[in-house]
Amino acid sequence: MLQAVIFDMDGVIVDSHPAHMRAWKTLFHSLGKEVPEQELSFVLEGRKREDILRHFLADLTEDQVESYGARKDALFRAAAPDIKTIQGVPEFLDTLEAAGVPMALGSSASRSRATRLLEQLDLKHRFQVIVTGDDVSKGKPDPAIFCLAAQGLQVDPENILVCEDAVSGVEAAKRAGMKCLAIAANGRGPMLKDAGADRVLPDFTSAGLEDLRGLFANGSRPAES
Repeated sequence: MLQAVIFDMDGVIVDSHPAHMRAWKTLFHSLGKEVPEQELSFVLEGRKREDILRHFLADLTEDQVESYGARKDALFRAAAPDIKTIQGVPEFLDTLEAAGVPMALGSSASRSRATRLLEQLDLKHRFQVIVTGDDVSKGKPDPAIFCLAAQGLQVDPENILVCEDAVSGVEAAKRAGMKCLAIAANGRGPMLKDAGADRVLPDFTSAGLEDLRGLFANGSRPAES
């Protein structure tokens, strides 16, 4: 049965992907690296910051990773002064809270960025557990982030729903033994369904609690795009 929900942050709770794309593009340009738009979509796949840097810039020292990461975060802050939640998020959080369903954050973001965004949107108090990329050695699709969140919630993985928007995040949720609701924008539904999502919705406006509880019953209906 559904006993807890774990949320990814970027693209799930907050509409931050455009700001991230601008920040990464600006950083790479400043380093003399021009990345085509189709390749830059890698940054939306829920990877840790250091994994993104090494994917595009190859071998980096730890000092370079730290320095470039700090520059990217500064660019993101400048690009996202008015960032907002994904449609339907506040109402869905209200529904879960009213039903007594505990919630956690499981994000590849750094703890400082995750905390800053949650506080900016007055959402930090909603989550009983917050796990970030700083807390694990391997990012998604490794399930460590979600497993740590489950431990903090003290709920068995099979009773947890993960809300994700990236293929790597869906794969991490399934590897952790959890159900997954995929939030799919811009035609990403089919790829998230193929990754193993149990339900696919465009946002949270149509996320009904009883329907999601049905995912934990035997013979639950297949994902929708």
